[in-house]
Amino acid sequence: MEKAKVYFTDFRTKAFGDGLPTKLKKLIKKAGIDQIDMDGKFAAIKLHFGELGNISYLRPNYAKAVADVVKEMGGKPFLTDCNTMYPGSRKNALEHLECAWENGFSPLSVGCPILIGDGLKGTDDIEVPVAGGEYVKSARIGRAVMDADVFISLTHFKGHEMTGFGGTIKNIGMGCGSRAGKAEQHSGGKAEIDESKCRGCLMCLKECANDGLAFDAEAKKMRINENNCVGCGRCLGACNYDAIAFSNFAAVELLNRRMAEYTKAVVDGRPCFHISLVVDVSPNCDCHGENDVPILPNLGMFASFDPLALDQACVDACLKAKPLPGSQLFENMTKPDFIDHHDHFANSRPESEWRTCMEHAQKIGLGTRDYELIVVK
Repeated sequence: MEKAKVYFTDFRTKAFGDGLPTKLKKLIKKAGIDQIDMDGKFAAIKLHFGELGNISYLRPNYAKAVADVVKEMGGKPFLTDCNTMYPGSRKNALEHLECAWENGFSPLSVGCPILIGDGLKGTDDIEVPVAGGEYVKSARIGRAVMDADVFISLTHFKGHEMTGFGGTIKNIGMGCGSRAGKAEQHSGGKAEIDESKCRGCLMCLKECANDGLAFDAEAKKMRINENNCVGCGRCLGACNYDAIAFSNFAAVELLNRRMAEYTKAVVDGRPCFHISLVVDVSPNCDCHGENDVPILPNLGMFASFDPLALDQACVDACLKAKPLPGSQLFENMTKPDFIDHHDHFANSRPESEWRTCMEHAQKIGLGTRDYELIVVK
């Protein structure tokens, strides 16, 4: 496979010159986004709206820049993300939209509609075959994501407490999975019910297709039928009271491989384009209700048609950068018992791991790790 092209520009701007949104527009045009036929097409722009309390997510200005370019090309853009599997401010579409609005994302600020990809409760998904999938044969992806004619990812590249970093593959694979899809990637087991939270409303029972649930009429509580539960996660989205969870989390390596396969399900068979901004590189995911100081400096904006090459270029740039004083990474590296992993993300979160994701992504044909970096002034 020949080298993929990854385009790069830094965050420097001149006084009284163009701002960063304009610089981003220039970057993605140089990278060839105009090669995609957008005329009359629905274009999903997948990004993370940020959890309430976290302010390191991408500013809405960047999303508007991408939406503006799509509209210039005759496309019909919309911003999208799917609901989370854990309790928080984005576990259903109503709270998710309110969170997005509070964090500055609205049709007025971004210049296009905002749709939650897997619907009101995270159950509006579609099973998408994974070509060459070893761990996932069909991925549960938000229906609106798959209904789009064109798919664009806009990623905040940052650290992550499990997968080392959150880049393009994580933004797509985990982010586009419905609540059931996220459960499948994260969990190797069956659902569990917290009886103190269960209201006996039976909403979860309507979603179970495998007789994995049984209602105890006397206790007025739902139970898990261990013999029949397949761990699909549909009940998770149906519960309004956070009574259902998956505690048997998969090993990070398995999570990484499933995530790569989910990404392949999303991008296969239609025009795609990918953008990643290495800015405010927080040590943890934007799903946290807080953010820590950046572990690395703001490095720049990257764009490519190849999601794997894009992640590789971003991680390479990060590993060459110097840790920022006062950050979690810097403090870890100054501890007396510090063990140097020669990897900023492993040094920041030693329990995390990212290489298996990249290796598996290349193995299943998601892209290539070999790239040519093209600098855009």
